[in-house]
Amino acid sequence: MVHKLIELALRNRFIVLLISGCLFAWGIYSIKQNPIDAIPDLSENQVIVFAEWMGRSPQVIEDQVTYPLVSNLQGIPKIKNIRGTSMFGMSFVYIIFEDNVDVYWARTRVLERLNYAQRLLPQGITPTLGPDGTGVGHVFWYTLDAKKMDLGEQRALQDWYIKFALQTVPGVAEVASFGGFEKQYQLVVDPVKLQFYNVSLMDVMNKVKENNNDVGGRKFEMSDMAYIIRGLGYIKNKEDLESIAIGNYNGIPVRVKDIATVQLGGDLRLGIFDQNGEGEVVGGIVVMRYGENADKVITAVKKKMKDVEMGLPDGVKFHTAYDRSILIEEAIASIKGTLIEVLITVSIVVIIFLFHWRSAVIILIQLPISVAVSFILLQMFGISSNIMSLTGIALAIGIVVDDGIVMVENSYRYLSEAQIEKTKKLNN
Repeated sequence: MVHKLIELALRNRFIVLLISGCLFAWGIYSIKQNPIDAIPDLSENQVIVFAEWMGRSPQVIEDQVTYPLVSNLQGIPKIKNIRGTSMFGMSFVYIIFEDNVDVYWARTRVLERLNYAQRLLPQGITPTLGPDGTGVGHVFWYTLDAKKMDLGEQRALQDWYIKFALQTVPGVAEVASFGGFEKQYQLVVDPVKLQFYNVSLMDVMNKVKENNNDVGGRKFEMSDMAYIIRGLGYIKNKEDLESIAIGNYNGIPVRVKDIATVQLGGDLRLGIFDQNGEGEVVGGIVVMRYGENADKVITAVKKKMKDVEMGLPDGVKFHTAYDRSILIEEAIASIKGTLIEVLITVSIVVIIFLFHWRSAVIILIQLPISVAVSFILLQMFGISSNIMSLTGIALAIGIVVDDGIVMVENSYRYLSEAQIEKTKKLNN
C-alpha cells in the first residue's frame, strides 16, 4: 500500500505539489481565523442565573428564590446538572449543559423558562442571565490612576462613563467594576420622631420613591402653538431629598428632614481592592465573549481605552493590572522561534552529513506544511491556539524533523546504492 502510494505521488508530482500548496494556503487562513488565547478553555458549558434580594438571609434566599428557580429550570432539554448557591441578599443558579450544545441556544432556552419561573418568586425579584463568557474570560484588568479624585468619584466615573464605552468593543461580554464606593443618598431615620409624627417607615420609603420621578402631561395649545407639559421631579441634590413631604401633623407638612438625617455616602462593601500595598484603587475587569479571539479583543480594548482616555478629567489615566496578550504573544513567539531554529538546524545537519542541498529543501518544505495542517485540524475541531496546543505543535515538530531526516537519509542511501549498481553494470 505504501509502495503504491509513493509510486502514485512520484508519477503525479504536479498534483502533489498543488495539493501541498493548497494545504499550506488553507493552513495560513486557519491560523488567521483560529481564536488565539493563552489559557485553554476547560470550563463547562454553563449558563448562570443571578437574582438579588438585598437584606434577606441566606436561608430566606434559599427557600424563596433559589429553590423555585432550580425546580423550574430542571425541565430544559440537554441539561447535565443544575447547581444553586444562596448567600446574603443574592442567589446564583448554574445550569450545566451538554458539551455539544450551542451556548446561545442554551441561553435562549433558559430565558424562556425564566419568564415562567418568575411568577413563583417574591414581588420585585427579577432573575437575570449572567454574561455570555467563560471561566477564563477575564482577559484584561485595569485600574484608574487618579490621585486628585476620591474613591467615590472614581467609581462613579468607572460606572457611568468608562464601563459603557468599553462595553461597545466587539467581543466584550461585560466590564465588571471593582473597588471604591458606590455613591448613594442615605436616610438615617430617627424612630422616636417617626413615632411622634405617627409616620411609618414604609411611608417614608414610598414617598421618597414617588417624589423622585418625572411625569408627563398632555399638550397645551395656545396661539397655534402646542406645548408639552412635563413635571420635573428628579432629585438633584441632598436638599431636594430633605424637602420631600411624607405626611402631615396637625395640618403642618412633615418633611424628610424632620424625621431623618440625609447624607451622601457609599453602599455597603463586602471587600476592598488594594494595589501592591499602596492603597485602594478603582478599576474594571474586561470579560471576553464566548468563542472570541482573546488577542483581537484585547487589542480592540486597548485602542478604545486610548479614545476614552482623551475624555477623562485631568490627571486621570489608565493603569494595566493584568494583560493576557503578553502571555499570548510570548507563546506565539516561542513556537515561531522553535520553527525557525528547527529549520536552520535541520538544514545544517542534512547538508553536513549528506552534502545534498535538495534533501534539505525537502525537509524544509514538509515542516511548514505539517504545521499548517495542524492549524487546519485545530480550526475544524474548534480548539483555540493556546499554550497547550502550541506546545504540542512545538513538540511534534521534533518528531516530524526526525521522521523527515530518517526518510530522506534512507531514500538518499537507496538512490546512491542504485546509482552505484547502475554504474558497475555500465562499466562491466
